[in-house]
Amino acid sequence: MTTDRTTEALPDSPASAPLLDLQALVVAVRRRRRLWCSMALLGLLAGAAAAVLLRPEPTAVTKVLVTHQADQPNDTGTLIRTDVELLGTTRIAGRALKSLKSTEKPEDFMRDYRGTGLTNNVLEIEVTGESDADAVARAEALADAFVADHVTRMREAAEAESQALLDQRDRVQGELDEVNKSIGDRTPESDPAASASLESLFARRAELNSRIADFDERAAQARTGAPQVLAGTQIVDTPRAVRHSLPRAVGTDAAIGLALGLVLGLGLAAVGTVVADRPVLRREIAAGLGASVIAELRHPPRRPAGRWQRRRTRAARERLTRSLARAVRDGTGPVSLLELGCARGTGAIALDLAGALTAQGPVVVVDGLPDRRLAGLRPKPGAPAVVTAERAAAVPYETRRLGVGSAVPGTVWADLQHLGTRTVLVVRAGHVSTAWLHTVARQLADQLIEVIGVVLLDSDRRDRSDGTLWDGPRTVRPDRSERPARPSGAGLPRTERPPMPAARIPDTEQEAR
Repeated sequence: MTTDRTTEALPDSPASAPLLDLQALVVAVRRRRRLWCSMALLGLLAGAAAAVLLRPEPTAVTKVLVTHQADQPNDTGTLIRTDVELLGTTRIAGRALKSLKSTEKPEDFMRDYRGTGLTNNVLEIEVTGESDADAVARAEALADAFVADHVTRMREAAEAESQALLDQRDRVQGELDEVNKSIGDRTPESDPAASASLESLFARRAELNSRIADFDERAAQARTGAPQVLAGTQIVDTPRAVRHSLPRAVGTDAAIGLALGLVLGLGLAAVGTVVADRPVLRREIAAGLGASVIAELRHPPRRPAGRWQRRRTRAARERLTRSLARAVRDGTGPVSLLELGCARGTGAIALDLAGALTAQGPVVVVDGLPDRRLAGLRPKPGAPAVVTAERAAAVPYETRRLGVGSAVPGTVWADLQHLGTRTVLVVRAGHVSTAWLHTVARQLADQLIEVIGVVLLDSDRRDRSDGTLWDGPRTVRPDRSERPARPSGAGLPRTERPPMPAARIPDTEQEAR
């Protein structure tokens, strides 16, 4: 019993096509280098201009050592954050303005400075002003106002704590006076009947004396601890103006602008490439048009090129002309060149091809381009004649005609057959979408116009894809226990040569005979 083997998905089938071709994306982004280079240059200039035009205001900075009565080694910065918030109050801003004898409102002055807690006990104050001297004066006044406010608060807190302890001591002293008054001059020996009550009074007096001594000691410690806190809070870094280096700022901002512009440009180029879906690789263009790429040529430069570049371009155009001339001579019927996004290059190729064909007889170039680009040129001595499509009917029958037309959107497809029954498509890479390539191939097939091949202009130099289509059958290697499947997809265009079919091994001795 034999079983039919299911044909596997081929690499170039639509089902196995990748959702995003990274090679095509990289090539398309590299081709749009003008966009992202312009964006990078724009970001560079914008960053440099921002550094020059948006120069920072004169700034002064100072550092204050702040000591707290409740300082703990494991403090998470709560106290210094409290000091930062207290710095941004109208009370301290008003004191600083008062020392400066300024009429500015404290609310407005608070927007010109800020505090930052560097450590648990170091506060940095940054102040802006109209000039460096003004900024330094304002920073000094603000630091003095903060230190004075902190010292005042610490002193008031110490005095309040000491006074509370002294008040408790006075209250206990009053109780002690009452106990002493109750004891009087009595002793347990003089009054044996009241010895028990006297002993309790003596114990109470001893307790009260101990509490009074404790309150005195704590009040003394509170008064003694305040001077340490007050003396520890001071300005440890005198106010100084912050020096801003303009070249460094320009370099930093320009580098940041360059990076941001480059990233933005690459992102726009990638998104535009994916959205536009304009093929740039040889295999994509060949698959879209259903014809092989027979030649490649760089786009004619608009500026005068160098000697080496002119020689290289001239050699490539001569090879292309010889190849097209052979294709035209080997076939029958008029031939046309149809452009897709490269009318100027197509016209130059047509004139070169017509000049190469004049050796075998008279040649007339029929200009079917929308703007009559070739018909408006001044003919050179010995060059083939150029006529418009309306005057093509007057050309003698024995004269070879070479049509030049366009297949861009808006083309009248029925007019292309009058230019030639065979055509060579001259396509500029990355100019039209995949959908339009399919439209051109379908319309040419409907008009019974044979596509000889595709000439690719302005292609990527690093493109290593194959632009040749193969119409061979697609086969799969059979197993020994199965019969080979029927070749599927025969006649479909491929961009790679199909594998050779493997020899079938006979299953039985009878089959071998």
